[in-house]
Amino acid sequence: MAFSANEQVRYWGIAAVMSLFFLWMMGNILLPFIAGMAIAYFLDPVVDRLEALGLSRRIATSVITLAVMVVILILLIVLIPLLVRQTVEFISALPEYVAQFRTFVGWRFPEAFQESSAVWQGLTSVIEFIRSKGGDLAKALLVSAFTIVDMVIFLVVTPVVAFYLLLDWDRLIAIIDSWIPRDHLATVRNLARQIDSVLAGFVRGQMTVCGILGIFYGLALMLVGLQFGVVIGLIAGLLTFIPYVGSIIGGLLSIGLALFQFWDDPIWIGVVMVIFMIGQILEGNFLTPKLVGQSVGLHPVWLMLALSAFGGLLGFTGMLIAVPAAAMLGVFFRFGVGQYLGGRLYSGKLGEKDIADG
Repeated sequence: MAFSANEQVRYWGIAAVMSLFFLWMMGNILLPFIAGMAIAYFLDPVVDRLEALGLSRRIATSVITLAVMVVILILLIVLIPLLVRQTVEFISALPEYVAQFRTFVGWRFPEAFQESSAVWQGLTSVIEFIRSKGGDLAKALLVSAFTIVDMVIFLVVTPVVAFYLLLDWDRLIAIIDSWIPRDHLATVRNLARQIDSVLAGFVRGQMTVCGILGIFYGLALMLVGLQFGVVIGLIAGLLTFIPYVGSIIGGLLSIGLALFQFWDDPIWIGVVMVIFMIGQILEGNFLTPKLVGQSVGLHPVWLMLALSAFGGLLGFTGMLIAVPAAAMLGVFFRFGVGQYLGGRLYSGKLGEKDIADG
């Protein structure tokens, strides 16, 4: 005998709660697996095209995986030393930046920087602390952000997960399809197609946008002569995957450094601001509409709510999956609203039927 609607809601509700509890317990441990799944999903169309050219699934997957690993390895060899060097230089240069800031503000507001004032004593303490602990602080930041173990696990597990998922992608989809309740097969498949359209538009498009913006910001800030411009540009570009976060962090870091470095030549401060304005114009008017489109379909308020909720639940991993997860939930929400608008609860026919029966 088939389950009633109430029983199905109960069972699926329990499954949803258990899934959320699992995600909350695992937290950032899932990051390499989520990254591997995203890579596999991103590259599956490429493997399908190679299969159409006559290659087997295994050979096509191996070729794509090898090509991606070579590109990543080259980027790591080129970028990691640069990122480490510029990060250490940034920590070491902080005392000089603070001193320049103290000189600039002291020139404008001399009464705030008398030796007996709290501002003067506070900045002096900061400078002395950074000067004495700068190297240790840089090493501590690097170790805490990327421990050797975590980095090795991420770099090893992610491509392995991506390879095996990519290899068995079609078979996994067929297995999942076989688990769908037969009474709801057509409906679930339709929802799955909508979710795939949403994720394809966001994940594949947004990764491309991140790469373009990262290269643009990094090169532009480096050509301007902003110290640590490559690091800031890459951070801003990569964090574009999280809406608002990349532009805000990148803009604050670059303009803040420009204020310290070019405080006596404000033209270059304006140039740095223009670079980020151009980046935002390119992203908002050309890159995102062309590469991502309106597939996500989320209001900015709900987007910020999703970032806050998933970030609070799963930390940085939650912020990474917030938008695609919210877009998937949006598909289910629109489906539920459609069912409600087409049902008896909305039309009121249920009440008329009950009255007639009574």
